Amino acid sequence: MLFNSFDFAVFFPLVFILYWACSKNLKVRNIFLLLVSYVFYGWWDWRFLFLIIFSSFLDFHLGSLIYKEPKEKRKKLYLLLSLIFNLGFLVYFKYFNFFIETFVEAFSLFGTQLHIETLNIILPVGISFYTFQTLSYTIDIYRKQLKPTKDVISFFAFVSFFPQLVAGPIERAAHLLPQFSKLYKFDYDKAKSGFFLILYGLFKKMVIADRLALYVNEVYADPTAYNGLSTIVATVFFAVQIYCDFSGYSDIAIGIARSMGFDLMKNFDTPYFSKSITEFWRRWHISLSTWFRDYVFIPLGGSRKKEFRVYLNLFIVFLVSGLWHGASMNFIIWGALHGLFIVLEKCNNTKKFFIFNSYGLIIKILNKIYIFILVCFAWVFFRADTIGKSIDIINTIFSFRVNDFSNGLLNKAIDGKDLKVAFVVILILFVVELFQQKNDLYKILQRKNIIIRWSLYTMLILSIVVFGIYGDYDESQFIYFQF
Repeated sequence: MLFNSFDFAVFFPLVFILYWACSKNLKVRNIFLLLVSYVFYGWWDWRFLFLIIFSSFLDFHLGSLIYKEPKEKRKKLYLLLSLIFNLGFLVYFKYFNFFIETFVEAFSLFGTQLHIETLNIILPVGISFYTFQTLSYTIDIYRKQLKPTKDVISFFAFVSFFPQLVAGPIERAAHLLPQFSKLYKFDYDKAKSGFFLILYGLFKKMVIADRLALYVNEVYADPTAYNGLSTIVATVFFAVQIYCDFSGYSDIAIGIARSMGFDLMKNFDTPYFSKSITEFWRRWHISLSTWFRDYVFIPLGGSRKKEFRVYLNLFIVFLVSGLWHGASMNFIIWGALHGLFIVLEKCNNTKKFFIFNSYGLIIKILNKIYIFILVCFAWVFFRADTIGKSIDIINTIFSFRVNDFSNGLLNKAIDGKDLKVAFVVILILFVVELFQQKNDLYKILQRKNIIIRWSLYTMLILSIVVFGIYGDYDESQFIYFQF
């Protein structure tokens, strides 16, 4: 079920009303949340409900065994079982065919043709997200940072909580699980704040991301048919598209949870205003980057090792992050590029190869533009279907000429009016993001009079209705559903 679908427009109001109607009883409330979460997830394919139920059942019991077990070897064995089963499911559904294809291609380089058929495997929606979420539970118990819950309903509801189930934020058990043990009372201010986030998230998804996708999809489908300027515009559009698509989902998820009394972590913090790649990853997909920091980078030795080992650890983390995003060499290259950028940045900070003596406004702006260019360059590999297309796009970008402005290819990909709307909404987003670096838009609005507030709410609703892009499931789904 998509947040931007008619089904959800019917589903959520019913859930919201019934949730608060049964909120006087904690157990009934959690059972209700569990059932509606399973309905929400099963809307795609009910068969995969058995997978999430099994993962929940397994980690609930393994968490208890880890906590009670006095012997360290057995604790490690129980944790290993959790890792094997959870990551095993993830590897099978997401990477099995990729590993077979890579294996066959590797042998073909030596002149040996292997005939191994791939399997017709359907990727369960959200498996990468809820796998990492449930793993945080058993790992934190093993580290003695968390006590296991005895409430099986609360735990199952935590794993399958429908607002953030399929695309995050990836919540830690220590943060979200205790919230299922609290009996919330309806809070009008929280609900109002949540509804505003839902509205703003839908605006970012339907008005900005899906509109930019019209142009991006056309150019990236056949990059050799467009000039350098068109390809540069498509790449910048994709950078904005994926941000609005993913942060829009996070806003809606946080808003839905908040309207029901729950608090989800912030997942984005104006990442394109970052002054370094390190800062970018502190602001982009925060729940994933902190997960990799705590459960991959630190176990590898973190920053406690010698300089070269720290750099290697960082590179490994980003390589794994690229693979987490998808079973494709393009995603691995994307992760490797960010790993390389991070390592070079750390080297520069240590060795002082490049030092800016001036820290004025112009230097800061140029530095942010430079970081944005690096991120956009890496996005080429993330968005392109194959390595070959990635190379075509990069070659086309570097073929940019000044006369590209006059040949009209910008309007060739989509209608000129749609293109103008795209530039206008990007400008609006830029102003809002610039403003939100130091201010919370919703809190500022609450200090304004009711006419100003409701004028903005009305404008958001009308812009979604008039300028929103409506399509079938494949056209309207969120980008990160495929991960």
